[in-house]
Amino acid sequence: MKRRQINLRHILMPFVVFVFALFVLMLAVYVYNSMPIFHREGLDIYLKNMWKAAEEPSKEHYGVLVAIWGSIYTSVIAILITLPLSLAYSVFVIDYAPKRVKEWLIILSDVMAGLPTIIYGIWGVFVLVPLLKKIVMQPLHNYLSFLPMCSYPPITGFSYLSAGVLLGIMVAPFASAIIREAYQMIPFTYREAIYSLGATRLEATKILLGYIKPAIYSGIILAFGRAIGETTAVSLVIGNTFNLSLALFAPGYTISSLIANQFGNAFIYEYMTSALFAAGLVLFAIGLVVNLAGIYLLRRWEANVRL
Repeated sequence: MKRRQINLRHILMPFVVFVFALFVLMLAVYVYNSMPIFHREGLDIYLKNMWKAAEEPSKEHYGVLVAIWGSIYTSVIAILITLPLSLAYSVFVIDYAPKRVKEWLIILSDVMAGLPTIIYGIWGVFVLVPLLKKIVMQPLHNYLSFLPMCSYPPITGFSYLSAGVLLGIMVAPFASAIIREAYQMIPFTYREAIYSLGATRLEATKILLGYIKPAIYSGIILAFGRAIGETTAVSLVIGNTFNLSLALFAPGYTISSLIANQFGNAFIYEYMTSALFAAGLVLFAIGLVVNLAGIYLLRRWEANVRL
């Protein structure tokens, strides 16, 4: 038996090495292709809001601060929407939904998670953006325009808010799947003990959700990582403008939408391709850190549950 295990380990090890080598190679490609813009702009590439393309290389100047800001801003908006949606959905499916309905709700969530992002993007353009502009943006701007976040007039509706809301809807199935599984794994004896103390259903739900806090955190963090890397849907609804603003109704850019929109003609210019690789390097780093943090919290919670 031991000999078979050793042989199996040797057989599987090359696949593990291949995956790790592929990851390192991807990172090396991004770093290598980013070097020209680093030599030219230095770290200012991440600190400036500028995108000046020119046929003469000496006149080219790039800065991706607006894209970094847009990626983080829209992802934070998405998480603020996803958190209550995923919590409410998970609790309802496990505690309140009848068995027949529960199965269909879980299937619906899985289907939403697997839909192509272009479907969300088209729906966002023709349904979500006009709806938000009419019901949310215009009234808030009319009455609260003195606030910085509501000061920008919603001319087209394509904005940070539209992108954030769409992302919140898109990543909710991912967060709810993790939270739902964790909530379902809570031993039934815990529920009995809580109810035996005279707790109401609402009080019991609060206590049980407190028990799976690490799983909730990991689900939200992983959803954040999913949101910050979204490309197609965000490109369609964010407005794609180099506009660094705190205003929710202002158009902007994310790193993913910047790469998607500019990469087609980047080879015409000397440094634009390198600038896009530098932007992608930031997205690579953010996604890596966020996903590792989410996985760490989830593993920690699973280890505590087994104990």
